[in-house]
Amino acid sequence: MDAPYLLRLLSLSFEFFNTFFMKVIEHYENAKEPLVSFEVIPPKRGGNIASVFETLDQVMRFRPPFIDVTSHAAEAYYEEMQDGTVKRHVKRKRPGTIGLCAAIKHRYKIDPVPHLICKGFTKEETEDALIELHYLGIQNVLAIRGDDNGAPKPYNKSRQINEYAVDLVRQIQDMNKGNYLENLIDASGTDFCVGVGGYPEKHFEAPNLEWDIQRLKEKVEAGADYIVTQMFYDNKQFFDFCDACRKAGIEVPIIPGLKVLTLSRHLTSLPRSFFVNIPLELAAEVQKNPDRARDIGVEWSIKQCKELLDYGVPGLHFYVMGNPEPAIKVIEKLPLGQTQSSS
Repeated sequence: MDAPYLLRLLSLSFEFFNTFFMKVIEHYENAKEPLVSFEVIPPKRGGNIASVFETLDQVMRFRPPFIDVTSHAAEAYYEEMQDGTVKRHVKRKRPGTIGLCAAIKHRYKIDPVPHLICKGFTKEETEDALIELHYLGIQNVLAIRGDDNGAPKPYNKSRQINEYAVDLVRQIQDMNKGNYLENLIDASGTDFCVGVGGYPEKHFEAPNLEWDIQRLKEKVEAGADYIVTQMFYDNKQFFDFCDACRKAGIEVPIIPGLKVLTLSRHLTSLPRSFFVNIPLELAAEVQKNPDRARDIGVEWSIKQCKELLDYGVPGLHFYVMGNPEPAIKVIEKLPLGQTQSSS
């Protein structure tokens, strides 16, 4: 087999391989019914990627068009010493987002969506990550600010940062146009589809929902292609949020983010960690029957998802992290052709 023929064969194989992949916005535009997608977290430093694959293996029969992979900056934590003093420690960044995305693309032939965050990363580090993703043929990212976790800033006055998600969206769109941090000659542009976060109950730092929606609109105007929301348990808040977004002129798809409540302690831990409200009806039932918290949460989520589908959402996005079982029980009860086995 001569070299030109072999190169052409390899080129055709690469083109065929990449026909599996699309931008997230294209998945929604081409879908004949609402889509189901999932979000996972990379293993802890020194952890085994097999645990993530075990999670994904369980949800592949639902044919998700894409899988989100979270990203984590360094974080500070405090230890009380025996002498009564408090010692501050900094835990290093959890690695693996880009590597896991590459593995997902290769293993499952579906689109990975790595999260890019502002906090803890410089613009230079972000540019490097985007270049690596571009080389891997990964063309979807979710741009979020990230939590202020108290870790030291990894930059000095000569290093640039993105203060807010809108700044990160602008940097990504600049790269799509071939504009890099350095003035490069004949720089080729990238082609990323950009998702951003939305908050049906407003971001906890926002003074009010109207103000928060205006910041969301700025992200869309900067180039965001779609919105995926923070988890919520009251559909009315999501419906009101969508109505307010449309009135504000936001036209991109809005995807509800969902997490099944499974433990009685979620009544306090979820509001504390994610600043979400738990409806009185759900909280009272779980408090009354803590041993049945998982079943109660699954039933609530089934009802919630059916209402969302009736409303006409383009998809359902489940935060499964390392335990897909509750979400699987919910999806199996939904009227979606996508939820049937592809085997």
